[in-house]
Amino acid sequence: MLPRTSRILGALVATSLVLLSACGDSPDEKSDTTEAASSATDAATSDTGAATDASTTEDTAAAETTAAALPKPEVEIPAELPTELVITDLTEGTGDGAVAGDTVTVHYVGVRSADGTEFDNSYDRGQPFPVTLGAGGVIAGWDEGLLGVKVGGRRQLDIPADLAYGDTPQGDIIQAGDALTFVIDVVSITPAPEPLPATNPDDAPTLTIEGAANVDEMAIDDLIVGEGEELTAGAQAAVHIIAYRADTGEEINSTWSEATPIAVILDPAQLLPGLVTGITGMHVGGRRQIRIPFAEGFGAAGNPDMGLPENTDMVLVVDAIKAL
Repeated sequence: MLPRTSRILGALVATSLVLLSACGDSPDEKSDTTEAASSATDAATSDTGAATDASTTEDTAAAETTAAALPKPEVEIPAELPTELVITDLTEGTGDGAVAGDTVTVHYVGVRSADGTEFDNSYDRGQPFPVTLGAGGVIAGWDEGLLGVKVGGRRQLDIPADLAYGDTPQGDIIQAGDALTFVIDVVSITPAPEPLPATNPDDAPTLTIEGAANVDEMAIDDLIVGEGEELTAGAQAAVHIIAYRADTGEEINSTWSEATPIAVILDPAQLLPGLVTGITGMHVGGRRQIRIPFAEGFGAAGNPDMGLPENTDMVLVVDAIKAL
């Protein structure tokens, strides 16, 4: 899936859906890019203290237990291929409807609308998938189609090609111009987090990265040791990232061009594994340079949309702005 955002997050996120803007372990997408990423949404919760964190953890655990018991639904394809997004609530659910910025955790099954051929589902994996609405991390048909869903609801989305992958095939099943149909069960909804802190682009680091040959192992260098909260595995954080080609030292992307950092979850199901490993252990206020072998990044395929060629390592410079 091609990135739908110029921000580096759109390229570095790797989740369990073919729906993602970049690469992922997706509705059974079989492309080389996906497989590279899966070997390796931007979602965050409010910084409301330990009591809230404990409650959220308990709620999430309960939701995942419930989700694991959900039967995989049968998908009834539309009588005619959709030319616009068609939303059908098979079960309405309860509570408030999801809005932009909320993180909706779902189970899903996806098929080609033309013939019902399944290309992926999360039920067989037994692991629901979180998506932050409006973040541009999934295909537009999901970003638009999941607005208003409620916990416990089941929704069918019949998505025209222009809100899915357009004329770009995905794996062995999704062909150019395909409309897609999904049945989606809503496991939980996490409200949008507090706004991310504003940052000054003038504070972006100015570094010279010397070009070098590929390496076999990651290398981590703390340029500034932070004194704030430690970012542990599974934590959520606001960070700034600058990406460089390791072979030439050329800067290829930076979040410092935006007024705010990006929110990430330190989970290999959410980010490239090398980035998760590299950020884990940082303290807020710190700056870290991370050399990532291509095998722990985008794999041999690289990421042309990001300006990263095949078989090319990356150097990432990460600033830990805030724990979320």
